[in-house]
Amino acid sequence: MIRLLLAEDQGLVRGALRALLELEDDLTVVAEAGSGAEALELARRHLPDVAILDIQMPGMDGLEAAAQLRRECPGVKVIILTTFARAGFLERALKAGVLGYLLKDSPAEKLAEAVRAVVQGQRMVDPELALEALAEPNPLSERERQILLLAERGLSSKEIASHLNLSEGTVRNYLSEALSKLGAKNRLEGLQIARAKGWL
Repeated sequence: MIRLLLAEDQGLVRGALRALLELEDDLTVVAEAGSGAEALELARRHLPDVAILDIQMPGMDGLEAAAQLRRECPGVKVIILTTFARAGFLERALKAGVLGYLLKDSPAEKLAEAVRAVVQGQRMVDPELALEALAEPNPLSERERQILLLAERGLSSKEIASHLNLSEGTVRNYLSEALSKLGAKNRLEGLQIARAKGWL
């Protein structure tokens, strides 16, 4: 029996997923969470074979939860199930060690198939999304992404520099390079573009 953890902040969707998955003879849901932090806590307690995570959840999102699961519970395989067909999210998910990435409009049997595949260490990624990711790769370096995330929280260049132990000039250079790569005129526009593409 493959033991599952479901993390989805919408109770109705979570209940429907549970009902669909438990129609399969070899799958059972051992825990349900409404947030990334709750998913981590339940994964530590139940050690499921597979965690199925939504991306957009309150507090810690599914991608952050996936990265922490990889560090804290390396035996737990992760599938991201989302409505967001953004190449940047897929790239971040793969870097976080996610083995499966499916869109919520996938057929139910596709999700069950993905669960069985990731338990065996195989990857299962929505093919259309994989093609999109290849067509438009994330142009931002990890440092540029990190600096944009801090800017999004409202930190000034000076505060970002202090936070990252960099000079203020270096932070401005990273910001300038990131905005140039995004084709943005200012921080706000750059943040909007990067967020829309799933690169933040």
